[in-house]
Amino acid sequence: MKGKVFLVGAGPGDPELLTLKALRVLQAADVVLHDDLISDRILELIAATAQVRNVGKRCGRKGVQQEEINAQMIALATFGLNVVRLKGGDPLIFGRAGEEMVALRKANVAFEVVPGVTSALVSAAAAGVSLTQRETSSAVVFLTNHHASAKEPGSWAGYVSSGATLAIYMPGFNFAQTASQLRSAGMNADTACVLVSRAGYEDQRVHRTTVQNLPSAPRLQSPTLLLVGDAVGLRDTGEQHSARNWSGLPAHAFVPPPAALDLFVDNQIFWGD
Repeated sequence: MKGKVFLVGAGPGDPELLTLKALRVLQAADVVLHDDLISDRILELIAATAQVRNVGKRCGRKGVQQEEINAQMIALATFGLNVVRLKGGDPLIFGRAGEEMVALRKANVAFEVVPGVTSALVSAAAAGVSLTQRETSSAVVFLTNHHASAKEPGSWAGYVSSGATLAIYMPGFNFAQTASQLRSAGMNADTACVLVSRAGYEDQRVHRTTVQNLPSAPRLQSPTLLLVGDAVGLRDTGEQHSARNWSGLPAHAFVPPPAALDLFVDNQIFWGD
């Protein structure tokens, strides 16, 4: 009897940002194959009876090859085990989930994807900015600088002309090249940029700049993510968002009693746009 493989998104590192399903699947796993950047706080949630293997790959460092990871998942599931392939962020966004799903399908191994909170969302929350804004940007483009650097100039022009907010994963440290590519594609020099380091961790850092000043941005600790666009430049004037530990509500946070919630629902009182 074959087991099953779960491609699980661990989110940014804060265990409170795991989905309930991710936690349930993680605690029921027989084997967990995890990426290198999974936080210790999340690994501590794995059942003591499960086998735990680090199969992470880091830029500039040798690691387990993708083909070997595929073979491990298939072999373990064939033995009847429930296997969790634990990935940072969301498995379907630059997480090689596509390659793993192809391999599992070819081997006729059952699998399920459990989404996670991706870095772009956590970075925007950490910086206290929105990725979309009705007046300025109605779209978001996720890209990696590893791939984008090799693209033709027309690709960058397409991104810029769309008016979308750019969420650049793994931007590297050649900010001068990134700024030059953006300017050559037609982006204004004063367009806002937000560089976020270790989003979702207790030591996260946020650096705000513009395309023009991006080359002088500091080399923050990896992993980092770069947000670019007019929408990310619209925020309040205070710095409370970047300084706040937003990974949980304070103990004194007000929670309306059930009767009050019922009143809101019954009278269809909704806040927001």
